[in-house]
Amino acid sequence: MKLPQLIHGKLIKRYKRFLADITLDNGEIITAHVPNSGAMTSTIALECDVWVSKSDNDKRKLAYTLELTKIEDNLICTNTSNANKIAIEAIQNGVIKELKGYDSIKPEQKYGKNSRIDILLESNTGNKCYVEVKSVTLRIGDTLAFPDAVTSRGTKHLEELLSMVEDGHRAVMLYVIQRNDKLPFRIANEIDKKYYEKFMEVTSKGVEVMVYQADISLEKIELIST
Repeated sequence: MKLPQLIHGKLIKRYKRFLADITLDNGEIITAHVPNSGAMTSTIALECDVWVSKSDNDKRKLAYTLELTKIEDNLICTNTSNANKIAIEAIQNGVIKELKGYDSIKPEQKYGKNSRIDILLESNTGNKCYVEVKSVTLRIGDTLAFPDAVTSRGTKHLEELLSMVEDGHRAVMLYVIQRNDKLPFRIANEIDKKYYEKFMEVTSKGVEVMVYQADISLEKIELIST
């Protein structure tokens, strides 16, 4: 996925979850939208390098969007909406080998109990595969982990995937690592024990788990074949 033109700056602070004050290289101080509802632990720090995009849409309250940060030598995509986009692109390009062979890819489809699945794959023979995508940006020690905060919504998604398996369909939990650290992945049970327990339950009953690493530069983000 090609990134929009990015502008470099330094983080002053993030606040109210979706706002960040940033000093651009030209000295201008701007407020950017932060498209990330998580805690963003290990992804931002005072005065860290950041990159923002700028929209020409004058109907937006904030013209700037926080796209990338840099912690130590690692670029991190803090725009969680990109996870779905690069996942779809990777499936279309055959990068996710476990998800090859389907005839259609449909994003954001209604299913289950008033939910939407991130990606619905279907074959002409009627086989369906429900794919839930999660963006992984949390680093704990020498591991990458999910979630970075308690997520009742994430637990609900696991339950919905299990219900699809029980209905005879294929269901996949796809974790997209949106940072360049190449470290082992795990579920952060110390952050959300309920999510961890539900994860262990549903995966023992047929929900598949896939973890794919993103390669991030200032120009593009794409998943790497494993």
